[in-house]
Amino acid sequence: MEWLFNLFTTTDSVAHIALLYAIVIAVGVYLGKIKIGGISLGVTFVLFAGIVAGHVGFTAPTDILTFIQDFGLILFVFMIGMQVGPGFFESFRKGGVTLNALSIALIMLNIAVMFACYYVFYDTSNPTNLPMMIGTLYGAVTNTPGLGAANEALSSVFTGDVPQIASGYACAYPLGVLGIIGATIAIKYICRIKLEKEEEELAKAESDNAAVKPHLMHIKVTNSYLEGKTLLQVHNFLNRDFVCSRILHEGHVSIPNRDTIFHIGDQLFIVCPEADAEAIIAFIGPEIEVDWKKQDQPLVSKRILVTRASINGKTLGQMHFSSVYGVNVTRITRQGMDLFASSSLSLQIGDRIMVVGPEDAVNRVADVMGNSIKRLDAPNIATIFVGIIIGIIFGSLPFHIPNMPVPLKLGIAGGPLIIAILIGRYGYKVHLVTYTTTSANMMLREIGLVLFLASVGIKAGAGFFDTVVDGDGLKYVYTGFLITIIPILIIGTIARMKYKFNYFTIMGMLSGACTDPPALAYANSICSKDAPAVGYSTVYPLSMFLRIFTAQLIVLFCCGM
Repeated sequence: MEWLFNLFTTTDSVAHIALLYAIVIAVGVYLGKIKIGGISLGVTFVLFAGIVAGHVGFTAPTDILTFIQDFGLILFVFMIGMQVGPGFFESFRKGGVTLNALSIALIMLNIAVMFACYYVFYDTSNPTNLPMMIGTLYGAVTNTPGLGAANEALSSVFTGDVPQIASGYACAYPLGVLGIIGATIAIKYICRIKLEKEEEELAKAESDNAAVKPHLMHIKVTNSYLEGKTLLQVHNFLNRDFVCSRILHEGHVSIPNRDTIFHIGDQLFIVCPEADAEAIIAFIGPEIEVDWKKQDQPLVSKRILVTRASINGKTLGQMHFSSVYGVNVTRITRQGMDLFASSSLSLQIGDRIMVVGPEDAVNRVADVMGNSIKRLDAPNIATIFVGIIIGIIFGSLPFHIPNMPVPLKLGIAGGPLIIAILIGRYGYKVHLVTYTTTSANMMLREIGLVLFLASVGIKAGAGFFDTVVDGDGLKYVYTGFLITIIPILIIGTIARMKYKFNYFTIMGMLSGACTDPPALAYANSICSKDAPAVGYSTVYPLSMFLRIFTAQLIVLFCCGM
């Protein structure tokens, strides 16, 4: 049985490290499914399983733990960015300024509460107490990059022994995770929020997006001005986006193109953005019921899947569907949402386009688009790792601030997240295939999250209980808890009562402002929409930068004086 003993005790062996992570993650995930008061922590419990493992000496070399922790964090935030990237900037315009302002206020309140606790509970004459409180602050808001930035700044301030602020971080971190989740739950009761109603409002907001939601209608040409005018002339004069997929003229149905001439009495099948429907009816003619039985050639409607990489990024106008193929594209389905087929809309891998036309022409378009679901089953690994490479380089760029000895960096979390958002939104412009199935995205994201949580727990567990029992450990715990919950309760209530944000968006915003993946994971587990992820990514880049920036500012201006 010596081989089994060696397997659990030889910490530098690959088998031991793999076994360590497998046990911690499996135990944490299973325990996280247990509900207390109807609430479960989910994968967050992996953190506590790691703390127990670290405490009993079931651990691994620190450099290995650090690598796995950082790689897991990179993978988690990158896949979040890829998911929300296509809608990130639109979300910013719809309320992102306010969300970011609230996150800034939350960050400032965290710092204010930290200083208040420092002056109330600690001996201010001890030069190590303020650094330890800074460590407690970043444990309370679960921000590891901020801890690293503060450590780096401390090394430039203290010429002798540098205070080991990781102890304060370790004490505050577990209750920080619980506190963020608990405070967001408390906001639900303070503001009397019903989750079912919040889900319904999110669904209604999606369906009410009249700018992109396609509207189908049959109308009759009654405007005498249109007699003898071509479809292109009508389109240019009306200055509205619409697609005319069929026209019934003198008892015969055909597919119109830009040169098709309109006549009084023609009956049209129009697809347009819902917001433009009323104006089109007013200009062309009233809605009617049409029987499309009579036609010169059989017409079919077919959904075609875009799977050919060469199509990625091309606009509908560039494809010339009507003039080249003799078909019309009326709408596009992307990530479960129907979009109007505007000529300026760029096609992306994974889009489903509705094509109307003669069957042979529709089949030719299917060949051009790819229409092979097997191609989507293969993940686009290259895009993910190209993005991670660029993200790490971007996060490592030093930003030099006058009179500050340590340059600021976005780090290995902020850099990859920002690049992932940009790739998710604009990757097609440089021919990067950004499509990833929802299940693949979730799998990579969850793997990254559990690796991160397990690593943090194992590293903190070794000295966690000793720090809590001896010295000021308990102070770090309860002051960290105050730093966590007071600002969240204040800002979360304001976001709901004053600005009327959806509760799931608030949860994402609070998670992003605290840069806390476990809180986001909890929010995602109770919401079927992507509102928490959008709220998280809307505020995360700025919040990450400010967490790092303020960590160095506090150290350099308060500890260095």
